[in-house]
Amino acid sequence: MKSDEIVAFDKAGGLVPVIAQDWQTGEVLMLAYMNSEAWDKTLETGKVHYWSRSRQKLWLKGESSGHVQRVREIFVDCDSDTILVKVEQLGGAACHTGHRSCFYRKVEDGALVTVGEKVFDPEEVYGK
Repeated sequence: MKSDEIVAFDKAGGLVPVIAQDWQTGEVLMLAYMNSEAWDKTLETGKVHYWSRSRQKLWLKGESSGHVQRVREIFVDCDSDTILVKVEQLGGAACHTGHRSCFYRKVEDGALVTVGEKVFDPEEVYGK
């Protein structure tokens, strides 16, 4: 089956949101975007690929950090325009900030409070 027969990439200008979730715990790790090329590469390799909106290029999650996401299951929503990928998060962290999840901040009393701990130091990994 072609990618556009499974996911409606044409609905939102070629990109669809992708939720990455830990396949064992259910923890939401991140939200990113895929185009049909990223979708095909993910299916082909079993490792999650995304489309970087800021860099305007295909990227393998973890290509710099080594924190790759191995596909365990893929779900597509009822409108075929959102993807849920249940992953095995290798290296322990999904977020470029060094946190396990990109959702490491909670809103409390109108302010952001950090509730997640860092798994790695991004300066050591990315040199930033």
